[in-house]
Amino acid sequence: MAATVFDLEFVTPEREVFHGRVRSVVFPAADGLMGVLPNHAPMLSAVEMGELRVVEESGKEKLLFVSDGFLEVSDNLCRILADVGERAEDIDVERARRAEQRARERLKKRKEAKSEVDFLRAELALRRALQRLHVARDSQRNS
Repeated sequence: MAATVFDLEFVTPEREVFHGRVRSVVFPAADGLMGVLPNHAPMLSAVEMGELRVVEESGKEKLLFVSDGFLEVSDNLCRILADVGERAEDIDVERARRAEQRARERLKKRKEAKSEVDFLRAELALRRALQRLHVARDSQRNS
């Protein structure tokens, strides 16, 4: 009989973000969103910054923030190893808003930037803040 759920392990260098039995995972990849279902063929994929959608065994949808990593699927086990990961309920919305504002201010001062690297860091910080806010908002909407 084919499995209807599989194990998901999502870890960062600092902690385990999620571990449990799930029905599906949708993650941001370089070419757009990709999904994993039970009995998925073995796969390796890069994971981009964005929203990770998990449907738990109970049917409840859980949203998480993920940034830059890899996903491996083998034998009904999906592992995500990422630089950053946060559960939606753990996102500090005020902190993310402050980070967004700081990044926008740094981007306005592009001509004053010491280097192109400063500008690229500000762009990345803005993307990260906006994605974290998006995950937090979507999670509240789904509650």
